[in-house]
Amino acid sequence: MAKGARGAPGTRGFPLVVWCALAWVVALLPLPSQAATICTVVVDAASGRTVVQQGRCDQRFTPASTFKIALAAMGFDAGFLKDEHSPVLPFREGYPDWGGDAWKQPADPTRWLRYSVVWYSQQVTHALGEARLHAYAEKFAYGNADFSGDEGRANGLDRAWISSSLLISPLEQVGFLRRLVNRTLPIGQRAMDMTLAVVEQARLPGDWHVNGKTGMAYPRRADYSLDEDHPWGWFVGWARHEGRTYVFARLIQDDARTPGTAGVRAREAFLAELPGLLGPSLPPR
Repeated sequence: MAKGARGAPGTRGFPLVVWCALAWVVALLPLPSQAATICTVVVDAASGRTVVQQGRCDQRFTPASTFKIALAAMGFDAGFLKDEHSPVLPFREGYPDWGGDAWKQPADPTRWLRYSVVWYSQQVTHALGEARLHAYAEKFAYGNADFSGDEGRANGLDRAWISSSLLISPLEQVGFLRRLVNRTLPIGQRAMDMTLAVVEQARLPGDWHVNGKTGMAYPRRADYSLDEDHPWGWFVGWARHEGRTYVFARLIQDDARTPGTAGVRAREAFLAELPGLLGPSLPPR
């Protein structure tokens, strides 16, 4: 038998044919997908000082479900939304239901934000109408304030914020959020209080309190089909620590179809990084 037939260097005696077969199997296995971070931006809410800014933060993208924060402020100010648990609206046949059983239950403002219920958003947008949504968004400096929807399809009230006409940059996200947490939006104080109350909160080790909203949407091709291999994932909100409040936006884009949602991946990565991300950048008190 020729030298080397029984085993290759470093194979600990595996027959060469077995080693080669294993190598082929490994080569054929799918590689884990990587999410590219488009932008991370964190701003001190009180001073407006940029604490962290990494990536392309001035480019506009679809806000996806992060728009629910702005829509809540609009809805509370307009009087369609009453408080954290009113109005309760029923699910009806024909409403978007791809969110599973959680979307098939009656929803109130708190449940709407927690489960990111698209049909509840649509009830608010239809109640306000395109002109009032546009006026609010302009007052909020919320991106391009465009609620026209897909060109020629008259669907802005159903999906302007989902891979359609409404676009916002991460820097514009934190600008809007800073005005919200500082209660300086040009709307009623109670509307801002109610909006801040319905955005979900998490508590992290080290006494961090984080309120935020995820969002995910697929890029749309010219024929309106969806590129499901490259979803965007947002996580935006505010964090409180040791008497300071920071507003933030994290935006990622996956490079392959991946189980779960890009928004949740953006949230989990950002929360894991948050204390270390801010720690070295904070000025002395």
